Amino acid sequence: MSFTDWIVLAVTLLAIIGYGLWKSGSNKNVDQFLVGNRSLPWYAVGLSVMATQASAITFLSAPGQAYSDGMRFVQFYFGLPLAMIVLCITFVPIFHRLKVYTAYEYLEQRFDLKTRVLTSFLFLIQRGLSTGITIYAPSIILSTILHIDTTYTTLAIGGLVIFYTVYGGTKAVSYTQMLQMSIIFLGMFFAGVMVVKLLPENVSFVDALKLSGKLGRMNVIDWKFDPDNSYNVWSGLIGGFFLQLSYFGTDQSQVGRYLTGSSVAQSRIGLIMNGLIKIPMQFLILLIGVLVFAFYQFNKPPVFFNSYEVDRIKSSSYAPLYTAIEQQHARVFEKRKAAAQNLVSAFDGDDAGKLAAAKTELKKADADAGKLRRQAVALMKKNNATADVNDTNYVFLSFVTRYLPHGLIGLLIAIVFLASMGSTASALNSLASTSVVDIYKRVINPTASDRNYLNASRLATVIWGVASIGMALYASKLGNLLEAVNQLGSYLYGTILGVFVVAFYFKRIKGPAVFWAAIITEAIICLMGYYQVVAYLWLNAIGCLTVVAIAMVFDLFKRSQPTT
Repeated sequence: MSFTDWIVLAVTLLAIIGYGLWKSGSNKNVDQFLVGNRSLPWYAVGLSVMATQASAITFLSAPGQAYSDGMRFVQFYFGLPLAMIVLCITFVPIFHRLKVYTAYEYLEQRFDLKTRVLTSFLFLIQRGLSTGITIYAPSIILSTILHIDTTYTTLAIGGLVIFYTVYGGTKAVSYTQMLQMSIIFLGMFFAGVMVVKLLPENVSFVDALKLSGKLGRMNVIDWKFDPDNSYNVWSGLIGGFFLQLSYFGTDQSQVGRYLTGSSVAQSRIGLIMNGLIKIPMQFLILLIGVLVFAFYQFNKPPVFFNSYEVDRIKSSSYAPLYTAIEQQHARVFEKRKAAAQNLVSAFDGDDAGKLAAAKTELKKADADAGKLRRQAVALMKKNNATADVNDTNYVFLSFVTRYLPHGLIGLLIAIVFLASMGSTASALNSLASTSVVDIYKRVINPTASDRNYLNASRLATVIWGVASIGMALYASKLGNLLEAVNQLGSYLYGTILGVFVVAFYFKRIKGPAVFWAAIITEAIICLMGYYQVVAYLWLNAIGCLTVVAIAMVFDLFKRSQPTT
């Protein structure tokens, strides 16, 4: 990066952190620290909800996901608007009426203490692990820019987020997220415009989309019902609905965002805003990845996008072999570029034969490039068995740092940092609130002072921050971060949602039935996930419905027993 980029990056980060701390004021009690005195307007709630979900993973991994797999990931969000409607009708008014700090407080009132603690514990496991992934995402950027190991950049970024979350509490999180999302929208818009401007003069925006479509990247809708396919309309509407309902309705990192709303109406409007904007936003982010794919049909991409791993193999004994692969890759690229130009020319004519021939030629060149890439990956694994050989997280970053103008590079990298900081801060805040309110205050020390709970919340934030950094150091082994974080959630979200569904809609079922139903269901889901019985999105629906079914069976069995 240039000096200008570093200035833009530093000023953007410091200004937003300073703004959040200034707006948050001092936290004198646990109510201020955890829910900001429930005083935020709907637009702050909506943008905070979006920022919590739209982590650095979204802006770093989604374009890479589209580059390698096309647009089909957008179907993952098709169930979101339906989930927002259910939340607004059922969850929001109940949580506001009870004035809870966490979603799990309600479960003790409805069932018993052990069900509350179990559900809190499941959340803490899921969110603690996934927070590590969100910390790791921006550490990739610093690692690539500075050419140092991600271990050091992970420690630095994690420490920064812990600092301002501990000091500012949930208001600092919400106000920084509001400004973050505004800058993120602006920066991603400019990035999309720049990709189109960098295409060859004879290649229009429509030509780029047609070209990408011929190579299978414009696969937005898939109507085929296939339980083994993670991304189609049905998995998005059904599995995605259950995942989004559980995430926004039972995950404290999100519940804590709309508990800050000044009224039920403000929280509802904020959630509806999220439901309306999220799918178009995700579509456009993925579209940037498709445009980058089209761009690299005319501009030579690297064999492998993770420059840190490339530097490692080039300094090893395998360097001559890797250099030979790069030379072959350059020759294959020239063939692919010519084929891409021929295909674009064929778009303007009515010659179906010419169009088919150009498409076949381009697909062959693309397959040859893929073969060389696989050879490079095998060489990296041979050189270092622990090498990070999934580079989809680096595709957009590589494009930004190599081709975009100075200043915009700094802004886009600031965006990824901001997104990571916002979602990580929300997660740490929610982990602290759940640990203190649902476990420490309820089980360990129920008679302490408010000051004690405030200090305990700050200490819990630090502890969970350190634990998340530890998880982040392992995150490089998880492949595409966007998929990894959703797969991880799918192991637990369905079970947690099932407990809340029983609580809201099956009033006759008591605590013991749902407690054991949740334990049995979680064991079933873990086995199904381990053996990959179905695509991971379906685990959310299966988990929820299984909890409900088993709880009903237990309840019927208990009712059938004679009373003494």
